Amino acid sequence: MLKKLGRNPALLKAAGLLLAAYLRLVRKTNSMVIDPPDAYERLQPHRPFICAMWHGQHFMMPFTRPDDWDVHVMISRSADGEINATAAEKLGLKLIRASGSQKSYQITKRGGMRGFIEGLRVLKEGGIMALTADVPKGPARVAGQGIVQMARYSGRPIVPFAIATSRFLSFNSWDKASLNLPFGRAAIAIGEPIYVANDADDAALEVARLAVEAGLNEVTARAYALTGKRHG
Repeated sequence: MLKKLGRNPALLKAAGLLLAAYLRLVRKTNSMVIDPPDAYERLQPHRPFICAMWHGQHFMMPFTRPDDWDVHVMISRSADGEINATAAEKLGLKLIRASGSQKSYQITKRGGMRGFIEGLRVLKEGGIMALTADVPKGPARVAGQGIVQMARYSGRPIVPFAIATSRFLSFNSWDKASLNLPFGRAAIAIGEPIYVANDADDAALEVARLAVEAGLNEVTARAYALTGKRHG
C-alpha cells in the first residue's frame, strides 16, 4: 500500500486522517481496563518520563494519554511515518520527526541527534516523551540504546506501556505489527519506572537496556492476557 501511495503528501495525509478516524472507532467500540488500576496516580511522582512502547504495537497508544498530559512522540520521516504522524497529531499528540537508534553512535544519523536533543528539551520543560524502544528495521522487540541514553542524559525514567485489543490482525512485518479491530475488549498495562544513572558505564547501560526490553515484554504480555488473548 505504501509503495502505491509513494511520497505523495496529499495521499499520505489522507491515509493518516483515515487511520485516526478508524482508531477512534476501535477505541469507542472496545471496553477498556487499566492495569494496575491506579497506574496513573502512581506515575505522578515520576513525571515527566519517557513512555516506551514496542513498534508495531503502537497504533492505539494515543489512547493511553490522559487529557492533561503533554505528550510528544518521536516518529520517523518514512512514508509509514508520515501516516502515523498525521494520525498521532490528530489524536492529540505533539510530534518530533526523527528516527531512533539501536547503537549509541547511530544517534547522529537520520536526524537522530536533532530528535534526541528535542526529546531532552521536552522532558526538561515537563513534557512526556513517547518513543518506540525498537527501531526500523529491527530486530523487533530488541530495545536500542537511544531510549536508554535519553533517560541517562535527562535524568528521567523510562516507563513501559502497552495497549492491546482482543480482536486484531497480525502482519508478517519486521515489527510483528498488530492492527487493532473494533467491537471487543481492550487493556492498558503499565510497568515500573526504570531510572538510568547519569554516570552509567557501558555495563550499566546494558543492564538498563535489558530492563526496558523485559519491562516491555511483560506489559505487552499482560495487556493481551487482560483481553483474553495471548501475546501479540
